Amino acid sequence: MLIKNSTQIRVRYAETDQMGVVYNGNYAQYFEIGRVEMLRSMGTTYKMMEASGVMLPVRKLEINFIKPAAYDDLLTIFTYIKEQPTTKLIFGHEIFNESGTLLTTGTVQLVFVSIETGRPIKAPNAFLEVLQQHDDEA
Repeated sequence: MLIKNSTQIRVRYAETDQMGVVYNGNYAQYFEIGRVEMLRSMGTTYKMMEASGVMLPVRKLEINFIKPAAYDDLLTIFTYIKEQPTTKLIFGHEIFNESGTLLTTGTVQLVFVSIETGRPIKAPNAFLEVLQQHDDEA
C-alpha cells in the first residue's frame, strides 16, 4: 500500500517559542493537517466518517525531532498510510523545510470507533474501498 500525500504550511510566529523555533507541541497539529489533507485529496473527510457513525481518536503519537523549524519556514508535510487498516489506522509523517532537509518524522495511530457504542470497530468498507481505489492509482 503506497498512498502518499503532501501539503505545505508556513510557520507562523505564534507557533514558535522563545528560541525562535517551532514549539514541539505544534508538530501534532502539523501531522493532523497532513492527515486531514490526505483524506480530503482521496475524496473523504473526518466529517464524512463521523456522519456515518465512525470516529477516529488518536491512540498513539510518536515524534522524532531531527532539526528545528523556524518562523516563516515553508514546510512540506508528507503523509502516508503505513499499513492496511484494521481496527487501527497508522499514518507516517515526514516534515521537510524549503531546502529539502528532513526536520521531523512521526507516526500517529488512530482507532476506528463506533460513535454509537464508543467501542473499536473494523475499518468501514467504504473507507477501505477509497483506499483501494487510490492504491490502484499509485
